[in-house]
Amino acid sequence: MNLFNVYPLFNINPVKAQGSFLWDDKGEKYLDFYGGHAVISIGHNHPHYQSRLKEQLDKISFYSNSVQNELQTELAEKLGKLSGLEDYNLFLCNSGAEANENALKLASFHNGKKKVLYFSGSFHGRTSAAVSVTDNPKIVAPVNYDERFIKSEWNDIEQLEKIFEKQGNEISSVIIEGIQGVAGIMIPTAQFLSKIKELCEKHNTVLILDEVQSGYGRSGYFFAYQEFGVEADIVTTAKGMGNGFPIGGVLIHPKFQASNGLLGTTFGGNHLACVAAIAVLDVMKDENLLENSKKMGEYIENEIKDFPHIKNIRRKGLMMGIELDRNCTEVRNSLLYNHHIFTGNASDNRVLRVLPALNIKKEETDLFIVALKTVLQNL
Repeated sequence: MNLFNVYPLFNINPVKAQGSFLWDDKGEKYLDFYGGHAVISIGHNHPHYQSRLKEQLDKISFYSNSVQNELQTELAEKLGKLSGLEDYNLFLCNSGAEANENALKLASFHNGKKKVLYFSGSFHGRTSAAVSVTDNPKIVAPVNYDERFIKSEWNDIEQLEKIFEKQGNEISSVIIEGIQGVAGIMIPTAQFLSKIKELCEKHNTVLILDEVQSGYGRSGYFFAYQEFGVEADIVTTAKGMGNGFPIGGVLIHPKFQASNGLLGTTFGGNHLACVAAIAVLDVMKDENLLENSKKMGEYIENEIKDFPHIKNIRRKGLMMGIELDRNCTEVRNSLLYNHHIFTGNASDNRVLRVLPALNIKKEETDLFIVALKTVLQNL
């Protein structure tokens, strides 16, 4: 049997990782400035993370959600305190797409409506409803397309108001990323988010903040939307939550009523996943990683902002999109193959995406800064 060939692959096979570095099967060392799509939040193989998982392996790895699991309670308590959402409730699942699926379903259960509003440039996942609110026709199969899903332009208040004026009473939820990642680090304006919240309240519509990529301290706030003082009805999270161990979460406002069987999952909230997520929260708190995210992100931006060929830098914390005056492929490949540094791209092919671990050190950022300057000067 062969693998189903859906991924364009770099010819690199990482076999070991530590902190912000990877090593391939030939012994070459790489700086990880992308974290596998913002997944690596506390660095590879952090000692506290390793020890908690190893200890749990000696106890129990999995049982279903038909029994009590005190690790789920510990995770919910710690997540509530660190995020500031202590009065919310937590549903655990396995991925960002699954978190968004459950959020959309829960919203529809709550108000009995079936239309969903999403935005241009959005990426919410590849599963049924999640891909239907993702702005990429290439990955929306005919079976996923439905007129219930309404697209509005990013940061366009006038269009938003017109849609709600015509269809507001039919819209179950609005789903929006705290910061759009795949689109190239597109940041909503405070006025835009405030207007969305205002219209949602007026029309009994649920506001879902997709913080799968922008959450967990990535922006310098625990969740990116919190910078703007807007209250979300539902928050979804995943990528940085488990530092590589698959886990997702739906944070649910207390106005939503739970009932037996309303939501469910086989693997969600298993013992190993919970321990991984608890370890991440412990490290984030003990090492003050939200502050480090702000500090290191600002340092990188200040150092590179005057480099040649950079048109614009969009950044919150350590979530950065570097917009070039050309396709970024040559720059990204040169960083990877000539300087051994992983970075990412975006749906806008001019944008280089930078998503290092939240505990990145200054001397590690300097490696990237020097390499990027060299590559850009040699274009």
